Amino acid sequence: MTRNWFEQGGGNYAAHRPDYPAELGAELARIAPRRGTAVDVGCGTGQLTGLLAEHFTHVIGVDPGEDQLAHAAPVRGVDYAHGTAEDLPVADGRADLVTAAQAAHWFDLPAFYTQARRIAAPGAVLALISYGVVEVEPGLRERFERFYWREIGPFWPPERRLVETGYRDIDFPFPQVPVAALFIRRSWPLDAFLDYLGTWSAVRNAAESGHDDVLRHYAADLTEAWGEPSRPRDVVWPITVRAGRLDGESR
Repeated sequence: MTRNWFEQGGGNYAAHRPDYPAELGAELARIAPRRGTAVDVGCGTGQLTGLLAEHFTHVIGVDPGEDQLAHAAPVRGVDYAHGTAEDLPVADGRADLVTAAQAAHWFDLPAFYTQARRIAAPGAVLALISYGVVEVEPGLRERFERFYWREIGPFWPPERRLVETGYRDIDFPFPQVPVAALFIRRSWPLDAFLDYLGTWSAVRNAAESGHDDVLRHYAADLTEAWGEPSRPRDVVWPITVRAGRLDGESR
């Protein structure tokens, strides 16, 4: 990883990032050859890890951020381990499913893929999951898009581009496994949406470089457009899954 953006602030990340829908866990279990062991790499505070535990006998969540792991909720059947995608603390041939949710764009992919192949059981599936740019209601959309693409945009790490394109351009040398289209849907008041923005690496990068006024100006405009702050507004994230068999190479 060029930088662990989530080394600090695990509590905020756990509280303010959207959870994945139950359908994602079910879909990942469907494409796995067995429901023995799943390994969730870059698990953070366990947003996906817990969902996998509903379908697999054993789930291992791996993350390099000790603060993230400290805020991961304990779940029956889940073990958390401190480690990196490039040096996974998992035994050879163990995993029926390897996942990386909103994390693969930070990895040294060749090294990660080597590790994923090492820990894979026969027929194991690798799934790289991302959720794209949040979609807001029409009355909020124009100002949000200006904030996202023009104002906070220069502060995103370059790896963010892979998320914006739904991992379409990420190196993925495995035979593809089709996955159903899924979405994260929430209805949030103003404070919840602003708290979510505060977890963005671009927002932290802007603040660290003395440009926290970018978020303040947007927050003021958003507050005016939102109306009653407690009024729930619909927010949607499209989920992308690049899935493939680890015991084959695409041609």
